[in-house]
Amino acid sequence: MNAAAETLPASGESLLLLGTALAIGLLIGMERGWQAREAGEGRRVAGLRTYGLFGLLGGGAGLLARALGPSILGFIFVGFALAVTATYLLQRRGSGDIGITSLVAALLTFVLGAAATLGFATEAGAAAVVTALLLGFKEVLHGWLRRLERRELHAALQLLLLSVVVLPLLPDRGYGPWQALNPYEIWWMVVLIAAISFSGYFAMKIAGTERGVLLTGLFAGLASSTAVTLHLSRLARRQQGLEALLACGILVACGTMFPRMLLVAAVVNPALLAVLALPLGLMALLTYLPALWYWRHLGSARGDAWGAGGDSGELPAHLRNPLELREALLFGGLLALILLAGEALRATFGEAGLYGLAAVSGLADVDALTLTLARMSQGDLALQAAMTGIIIGGAANSAVKAGLAGLVGGRRLAARVAPVLMLAAVSGLGLLFAA
Repeated sequence: MNAAAETLPASGESLLLLGTALAIGLLIGMERGWQAREAGEGRRVAGLRTYGLFGLLGGGAGLLARALGPSILGFIFVGFALAVTATYLLQRRGSGDIGITSLVAALLTFVLGAAATLGFATEAGAAAVVTALLLGFKEVLHGWLRRLERRELHAALQLLLLSVVVLPLLPDRGYGPWQALNPYEIWWMVVLIAAISFSGYFAMKIAGTERGVLLTGLFAGLASSTAVTLHLSRLARRQQGLEALLACGILVACGTMFPRMLLVAAVVNPALLAVLALPLGLMALLTYLPALWYWRHLGSARGDAWGAGGDSGELPAHLRNPLELREALLFGGLLALILLAGEALRATFGEAGLYGLAAVSGLADVDALTLTLARMSQGDLALQAAMTGIIIGGAANSAVKAGLAGLVGGRRLAARVAPVLMLAAVSGLGLLFAA
């Protein structure tokens, strides 16, 4: 008995593996057959039964390869590919259809059937399910592609550039004073924030501004609650009588900042989840509840806050770019400065210096502060100190947005927004003193 034959499974296992290969072919063939169900008998190149045989052929070839060597699998696949390709060329010559999806699906079915008998049954089954989904969601996927704008495609490519190309090239070690600047960690945090904002943009676009201020404010808050506050405050200045509706949108977006902070901190240091959940959860709850109260009492004024100012339901200008490479680079620079300043202040003034940094940094960018303190808490910074700094930053940011609502939106908007945001800020800080 040769060495290859010794790797053959038992007969019962072989039958099970061949059954898996057949099932893979039938699964893909079910989708292909359903797509061509209107075609007359004999006018379909391959359907349910044929794809089942493709999978079974691949499975049999895989078993032969285990017994006779891998070259036999290559010869069978080449012969199969030539036969299937010739058949499709003959069939497409008359129809004028230049698509090769079914041809690729046939070749993939053979490969997955072979993989199932070569020790990759689980992987082959999962790939078959994904293949069937991709084939079945043709209209949905093409619809997404038609609605995709050039700037969104560029943003997706830029995000891939940041994460897949640049990130692995950066050194994962500390530089500079106190070894505070780790290029890999800084860029990883830039990617994290960019990905959250990117997801928020598309969630908001998919939900549509016509779906109402609650969903739109929720998703927009993932991108930038400050931008939402500015935009809706400007609308309140121009459109009298919509203050309650616009306050609802502002509060939902501002409330979303707190779960976003919790998510960012927990991703960097999971231990922060336990200590931050209560204060950030309370601050979010105290912001969301008044927004829901405003929403329930809007009555006939309930409508589309984004379109109220003549925007025709389009996204506000602050949120129309899902990812800006220049802004990502600026955020990375800001993050590096805060990291360096945090280590310097802690070395000079201890934890009190960090709290001062939190108050100042939170006025401008709470994400950079949250990431900085979460990273420092992985070292010798106590979790309680990191939590305190993050809550101070969130409270300072809420106070800034309360001021923006009053300065830009006017007194009537400020009367609805500022007390809520200040209550959330004071409550978060109160928990710190009560702990």
